[in-house]
Amino acid sequence: MDSPTFTTVFNFRDLGGHRTSTGRTVHFGRLYRSDSLHRLSTQDGERLASLGVRTVLDLRRPGEIARDGRVPESLGLAYHNIYPEHREWDPELYDPAAGAQRYLADRYLDMAEEGLVGLGAALQLIAEPVHAPVVIHCMAGKDRTGVLSALTLSLLGVPDADIAADYALSAAGQQRLAAMLRKEIPEQAAAIPDHFVRCPPQAMLLFLADLRQRYGSVAGYVAGAGVTDVHIAALRTHLLAG
Repeated sequence: MDSPTFTTVFNFRDLGGHRTSTGRTVHFGRLYRSDSLHRLSTQDGERLASLGVRTVLDLRRPGEIARDGRVPESLGLAYHNIYPEHREWDPELYDPAAGAQRYLADRYLDMAEEGLVGLGAALQLIAEPVHAPVVIHCMAGKDRTGVLSALTLSLLGVPDADIAADYALSAAGQQRLAAMLRKEIPEQAAAIPDHFVRCPPQAMLLFLADLRQRYGSVAGYVAGAGVTDVHIAALRTHLLAG
């Protein structure tokens, strides 16, 4: 199923269609990922409403929301701000020899460990069918959204290679978002290092491998935030077909 084309949102897509290792399929139209929805025009808001979205899960920090705003209240959507608390990225930690994939994987592991409580709460919200269809988003829809999407898909049984391929789809959205920032907020665009905006699939593969090495499994990791087998079963019940 094709996602609608937006003019003020640059990295929106349906997480449906992925096949799990047991042969089931993630439902279309139940869980979407996006960059920030505060820019939605009236026309784009109508496009979002046409999808039947019920809930917006905003992963941005409160300061980002205070600065930029949130999804328009006029759309009447349930709104939740649940964010993974984590340190700001240090550009000086970048090692050119290891490349963007290692830098990003390390930042995602930091986020997972420091933001465990927030990510766990977000997963518990997604697990409740009453909230669906849900759209999750951060600023660019790549990093915080990418980590939460990866955790969700992994718990559903989607193979790492497919999760990494979905993550890499954000590359096109990053280009469109960067073009907008260069035009409208050039000083902000100029301050973003290149390795911050890349999304090589290897970064997600490394992150998931590192997470399992430390916690045994993704389920073992999220258990530390109170995400139980009951929550995981609920995720699979309403997000998987077949």
